[in-house]
Amino acid sequence: MALTESNEFKLGTKAPSFSLINTIDGKEYSLMDLKGQKGTVILFICNHCPFVIHVNEELVKMANKYQLKGIKFIAISSNDIENYPQDAPHLMKKLAEEVGYPFPYLYDETQQVAKAYDAACTPDFYVFDAELHSVYHGQLDDSRPENGKPVTGKDMRGALDNLLQNNSALPNQKPSMGCGIKWK
Repeated sequence: MALTESNEFKLGTKAPSFSLINTIDGKEYSLMDLKGQKGTVILFICNHCPFVIHVNEELVKMANKYQLKGIKFIAISSNDIENYPQDAPHLMKKLAEEVGYPFPYLYDETQQVAKAYDAACTPDFYVFDAELHSVYHGQLDDSRPENGKPVTGKDMRGALDNLLQNNSALPNQKPSMGCGIKWK
């Protein structure tokens, strides 16, 4: 697994709009359909990445907690399924049900959404305020597969709590790291 760091995404940038199929229910949703009242988390993930598998349980816990507070979570997979068939939509749905994702798991077949966000890795996390302006783009926490550090979600939880308290964006944002998005 080649370690890839997330690209810079300037704070204050408006979230690029999109409309994608939710693999869980088969319906198409736009960003405006899914955005949260107080904020929105967009996470680029996939089924097979060991970095995503490592944090899945924490993602479910965080989403269950913060969605009750008006921050919606949206997961997107943009991987090339021809070369990575384990990331195909029917398997995305299966994984979402097995893991218990409390958020939509959208399929970005054209990879245009990943390109619009300049997403580079899985997982790649973006937090937007109520008006869909970027307030955080960084790691979940310092834990990585096999580094022995517990998965706590500390960094992203800090960003979400900060957003809920109407504070300005956190100054120190460490990039996320994971497997590179599998481009066509």
